[in-house]
Amino acid sequence: MKNQTDKPDYEKLVEEITGQNSSICYQCGKCSAGCPVREFTSTPPNRVVRYFQLGMYEKALSSPTIWLCAGCMTCTSRCPKNFKLSNFMDALREISIKEGFQSSDKKSVAFHETFLNQVKKFGRAFEFGFIRDYKLKTGQFFQDMDVAPSMFMKGKIGLFPHKVKGKEKIQKIFNNIK
Repeated sequence: MKNQTDKPDYEKLVEEITGQNSSICYQCGKCSAGCPVREFTSTPPNRVVRYFQLGMYEKALSSPTIWLCAGCMTCTSRCPKNFKLSNFMDALREISIKEGFQSSDKKSVAFHETFLNQVKKFGRAFEFGFIRDYKLKTGQFFQDMDVAPSMFMKGKIGLFPHKVKGKEKIQKIFNNIK
């Protein structure tokens, strides 16, 4: 739990990251109604926004919903106020990691961090490295082992990273974020 005096201005942070103010959302619920991952979480996306609007930052920043957002932009296309909810969810994930909020969905957090590390390191996801690092992080070494041989044989999982043009530019983006 965060100390009240140490709490950053989360509204300002989100506005800096997304370029939008969360108060433009007036809770019509169209985002949640059309969300393709809504059925997999107990907290609808618009409720996460509402928690944030009400200053319930810990509840918003530790919500499993922010980690399940697929970034498909269905919410934004349905929003009458053009609130970019997937950008908002990205910002909450970023702040959640930086501020050390704990989500009950540890696997999604591990997936997110592992994926970003792979992109930072190789310029794109290196499948074998991603699987290895994710399994080491979660301790689920034998999950999905039945599909690994066929994926390897079909060339879906390579043993070496792909050559990526402009990898340095991608790494520079990550360095500039810090």
